[in-house]
Amino acid sequence: MKGIYAFSLCLIFVSCLMAKKIRWCTVSDPEQRKCAELAKALVTVLPPAAVSAFARLSCVRASSTTDCIERIRANRADVVTLDAGDVYSAVKQFGLIAVAKEIYGEGACVLSVAVVTNSTVDIRSLQGLRSCHSGLRWTAGWSLPLGFLLSRNYLSWSKEQPLSHDVGAFFSASCVPGAAALAPPLCALCRGQKSYIRQKNYHCETSHSEPFYSGQGALRCLRSGAGDVAFVDHLALDSIEESDRDRFRLLCTDGSQAPLSHYRNCNLGHGPGGGVVTRFNFRKVARKFLETAQTLFGQRGREKQRFQLFTSSLFGEKDLLFKDATEKLSVLADDIDVSQVLGLDYVALLKGLGHEGSSLEDSVVRWCCISYAEQKKCEQWALSIKSDPLVCVRAVSMRECIEKIKKDEVDAVSLDATHSYIAGKCGLVPVVTEYYGSECVPAEGSAHAESDVLPAVVAVAVAKRSNKNIFIGNLGGRRSCHGYMYSPAGWLLPYRHTLSVEHNSSHPCDPNQVYSKVFWKGCLPGSQGNLCKVCMGGTSEAATRRCADNHNELYYGNMGALRCLVGDPSGKSYGDVAFLEHHNLEANILSLNTSGWAEDLTSEDFELLCADGRRAALSQWESCNLGTIPPNTVMTRPILTARVYDFLMKSQDTLSASPHAEFKLFESQEYGESDLLFKDATRCLVHTSHMDYRSILGEFYGHAEAVFNCTRSEILEFCDRDVCSIF
Repeated sequence: MKGIYAFSLCLIFVSCLMAKKIRWCTVSDPEQRKCAELAKALVTVLPPAAVSAFARLSCVRASSTTDCIERIRANRADVVTLDAGDVYSAVKQFGLIAVAKEIYGEGACVLSVAVVTNSTVDIRSLQGLRSCHSGLRWTAGWSLPLGFLLSRNYLSWSKEQPLSHDVGAFFSASCVPGAAALAPPLCALCRGQKSYIRQKNYHCETSHSEPFYSGQGALRCLRSGAGDVAFVDHLALDSIEESDRDRFRLLCTDGSQAPLSHYRNCNLGHGPGGGVVTRFNFRKVARKFLETAQTLFGQRGREKQRFQLFTSSLFGEKDLLFKDATEKLSVLADDIDVSQVLGLDYVALLKGLGHEGSSLEDSVVRWCCISYAEQKKCEQWALSIKSDPLVCVRAVSMRECIEKIKKDEVDAVSLDATHSYIAGKCGLVPVVTEYYGSECVPAEGSAHAESDVLPAVVAVAVAKRSNKNIFIGNLGGRRSCHGYMYSPAGWLLPYRHTLSVEHNSSHPCDPNQVYSKVFWKGCLPGSQGNLCKVCMGGTSEAATRRCADNHNELYYGNMGALRCLVGDPSGKSYGDVAFLEHHNLEANILSLNTSGWAEDLTSEDFELLCADGRRAALSQWESCNLGTIPPNTVMTRPILTARVYDFLMKSQDTLSASPHAEFKLFESQEYGESDLLFKDATRCLVHTSHMDYRSILGEFYGHAEAVFNCTRSEILEFCDRDVCSIF
C-alpha cells in the first residue's frame, strides 16, 4: 500500500515537473548538506521509474540570501526561503514571486523581541549601546524594532540620509548581517571570514558562515559579550537552554524588563514569518515540489522517519532551508498580491523605512478629506503654511480614510472617538488630540501643549421648543436626525438610553437595529433604508447621492443634524429630534440664519431632551445630556507619528504666528459647514503619541467595544484580515 501511495504521488509530481530540474539555493555548508540529504531522500522513497526525474533536485551553494535572489532572477537557481523583509525585496525589486509561507505553532507571524543580559538596560535608552541584529531589513531584527524606535521618537531619522546611516550613529557598534555593501559601519561587531573573493567572503553576510547571522547568530553575538542588545524573533528564544534562560531578559515597550517566557506581552510588534520565492514562470513547478516534499517529509509526512523537512539539528546549525519552528508550509494561490502575503501594516512599515528607496511620499504629508468643503479647506491650509508640503486626498467617509491610511494611500486624519476606536483596532496610533479647554498651556521646556487632562464634549438630544410632546422615552414613530454612522453623539451614545418604552428592548446592543425599530424614518448618513429617507443629498460642487457619509450630504454632522431638525428652506424634509454634540450648537443655530437656511431662529427656539425624561434649555447641557465624548484624535501609521507630529506643530506655529491671517485651522463657517478637518471647538493640538488610544478613549472604549461585539462593521472586518492567522 505504501509503495502504491508513493508511486501515485510520484506520477502527479512528475507530470507537473515535466522533468524540470529544481535547484534549491543554499547559503552555507550545513544548509548544502541538508539540501543534499533531501535530494537523496526523495530518490530513496520513490520507485525506480521516477528516480531520474526526482534525482534532478540539486543544491546551489551561494554566498548569501542576496546572492540567492540574484541567482534565481538570472535562472542560475530556482527556489529559496527568505525572511519576510527579503521576500518583499525579492518581489518588488527583483520581480520574483512568493509561492509559500511558513506556518508556526502560533500562526504565520513572528514577534520581534529585544534581548539583553544587563538588568539596567531600558528600551528608551538604547542610544550608544552595541546592537546585534538577525539581518538587514529582516522583520524581527530590523524593521519592527526600528519602526518602534522611530514611532516613539527614541531614534531620529533626518531622511537626508538612508536610515542605516542614522542607525549607525544611534548605536555605538553593530552587527547587521547584509549591511556590508549598504552601510559598512553596521558590520563592526560581525565575526565572519573576510576575503576579496566574493564567494569566500562571509563577513557581515546573510549566511550561516557569518557566526552572528540570523536569530541564533544575534543571540550568539549577545551571549559572547560583543553586543548589549539582540533583536530577534520570538522563535529564536527556544534555542536558549533552560539552565541559561535566567541570564537573559526582554525589554518591554513601557521601559520595564521581563523574563523570556513573557514574549507575548513584552515585544516590539509582530510581522509575517518566512516565505519561499521563485521566478514567475517556475511557480507551478515550485508549488508542486513544496507540496510533495511536505507530504513526504513534513510534520505529518509519510516518510518523516527517513528525512525531516523542518529539523536541522543533524547538520550542526539551526533553521536550515526552513525555520525549525515551522509546522507546515501554506502554498499560496497564483493571484495573491504581496500585500496580502505580508499584510498591509507590514508593507506600509517597509515603505516608511525606505525599503524601496526615497520617493516623493517621503517629503509630503497626505491628509484625508471626506467632502468638497473639507478639500477646499485643506487646500487653503496647504497654501497657508511653510512646513513640509501638504497634499489633500479625497475619501468618501472616515471609514475609507482609515482604510486608505492602512493601505498607505494617505497618512493622517482627525477622527472622532468611535472612529479612533476603529482606527486603533486597525493598528493606527495617536499623534495629537484636539484640546477644547479654555487655554492651551505649553509643556515645561516646550513651546507646545501637553496635557493628561483632555476636555470632552457631550452628546445631546435636541427638539424644537414648539414640539412639546417629545421626550426621551416616547420617541417611537418619530423622525430622527443623527450626525452620521458611527458618530459618538449621533449613533453610539443615544441607543444606550430608553428612547421608546415600546420599541427599545428588542436589539439592545446594536444601535442600527434600535434606531430602525424606534424611528419611523430619519437621516443617519452612511446608513440605509428608512434611516436615509429624511436625508437630502448635496448640491452644485458637493452634489452626491442622498445619505452619503460626508459633508456633501446636507444633513451630515452636527450642522447637518441641526438642518435636519429645522427642515430644508422650503420647510420640508425634517426630523423631530436631533442627536448631536453641544460644543458649537449655538454658533450653528446662528449660522443657519446668516446662511439663509432659516430665518429668525434663536437658541430659545430649541430645547434639550434629558435622559430622565425632562426638557431643558440649551445652556443646561452639563446636567442634561446623553453622555460624554472623548476629544478627536489625529491617527496615523506607527512609523509616521514623529513626522506627522512635526508637521502639525510647524503648521500650528506658522498659523498662530499670524493671528490676523485669513485662514484659521479650527474654523469652518467660511466653507459653509462646521467641524471641517478638526472640530471648531479646538483651541490647539496636544501631543499624545506617547499614549495608547485606549487611555485617550477611557470609559468610551468599553462602550464602543460592547457595541462592535454585536454590530457588523465592514471596516473592522477589513482590518481583521490578519496575515498571522489567515493562512
